[in-house]
Amino acid sequence: MRLGLLGGSFNPVHNGHLAIARQTREAIGLDQILFIPTSHPPHKPSGSLVPAQDRYEMVRLAIASNPSLAISDVEIRRPGKSYSIDTIRLLQQEYGAQTQLFFLIGLDAFLDFPSWREPLTLLELCQFVVLSRPGLSFRSLSTVALLPPIPYPSLADLDAGRISRIEAPLGKHGLTCLKLPPCPISASDIRSRIRQGLPVANLLPPLVESYILQHHLYQEDRDRTNS
Repeated sequence: MRLGLLGGSFNPVHNGHLAIARQTREAIGLDQILFIPTSHPPHKPSGSLVPAQDRYEMVRLAIASNPSLAISDVEIRRPGKSYSIDTIRLLQQEYGAQTQLFFLIGLDAFLDFPSWREPLTLLELCQFVVLSRPGLSFRSLSTVALLPPIPYPSLADLDAGRISRIEAPLGKHGLTCLKLPPCPISASDIRSRIRQGLPVANLLPPLVESYILQHHLYQEDRDRTNS
């Protein structure tokens, strides 16, 4: 089984997340995408997040009708901050050696990869799939420590859309860089629209929108609790 791991705060999960999951699964031939809502992401302030259980439930509702998408509470049920190395080890135990894990990550987050906990060990446990992000260039990967040299023309072709993917040797399983169609939807924009009472019907799955309204989520600026 080829299992893609898509972690995130999903604050809230939106149609862009679902599109990324579908496009990535089709592009690299994954059997299933596993959504992994974070509890306390080490790189994000927790004050801007609604409770983990609400975010988990929204993802569950968003993917309920799609058998190629699944959800795990592996990070929510673990106390303290969530580190990828701990999550991968737990999922390896849960799914067994017959499952190949693909760690899906945005280019913006992957640029910080050398600062992660046990990055070299992570490279031995799963294959990384780096996804394009608006406003960022794959050529910036040349500045990331731990990465092997990737031919500059290939990165430029990827940025320009002349090719859609690159495979590079990295760790035990390799690295895939994947150019996806740009996603205009952002969770922060959705939270802002909800606070202002603006429509979000085309941005969220209907069940997620109903859950947000029913539970009065994002009605006030939670980011202020961090200031």
